Amino acid sequence: MSTSSEAGAAVYSPLTLKLYDAWVLGISNQFAWHCPTRQVLQPFFDRHVGARHLDVGVGTGYYLAKARLPDTTHVTLLDLNPSSLQAAKDRFGRADTQVLQHDVFKPLDASQHGRYDSISLFYLLHCLPGTMAEKAQVFASLKPCLKDNGVLFGATILGDAADHNGFGRKLMDIYNKKGIFGNRSDTVAGLRSALELHFAQVSIEVVGKVALFSARSAIL
Repeated sequence: MSTSSEAGAAVYSPLTLKLYDAWVLGISNQFAWHCPTRQVLQPFFDRHVGARHLDVGVGTGYYLAKARLPDTTHVTLLDLNPSSLQAAKDRFGRADTQVLQHDVFKPLDASQHGRYDSISLFYLLHCLPGTMAEKAQVFASLKPCLKDNGVLFGATILGDAADHNGFGRKLMDIYNKKGIFGNRSDTVAGLRSALELHFAQVSIEVVGKVALFSARSAIL
């Protein structure tokens, strides 16, 4: 994984993870990206999460913790950052939660294939380096892990063409310069093209400056 991609993962230290919910899920989502967590993102997560779920780019584990999942739900966490993995596992609070420290650009072991009803990528794509076409490698890596009727879903902050407000532009400038974001050129059209390379059924909804997407029927 490139240095800029590692920067996107490394920003989530134990300290920043403590601030993540308030700053990212609270202030930034509401006022910079205009896509409120409680009203939009959490319900979207809840509608798509399945009985056997793979959470990719786990953050603090907020969505899993708030989802009120049945005890029968099996969850696997995947992230490059061990601090994020530990924070999310602790917050979710279920002993049977599995953890994979893995570079999402690389294929997963065959033991993970055909295993999951759902795979989530919340606020992951905009942290990855490269164009949306290059980020499509993530879908190539993950799609074999879905069951035949499984769904890959997520949310990502769009790039400069989304016409951000002053607050959003400031955050975009800072985060892209530091390598935390890599989304200057990310568009809805680019996201759709990337998804359609790997899935027969693709749905994208834009709320504020965030694209919420779901994809089914993997093209293998």
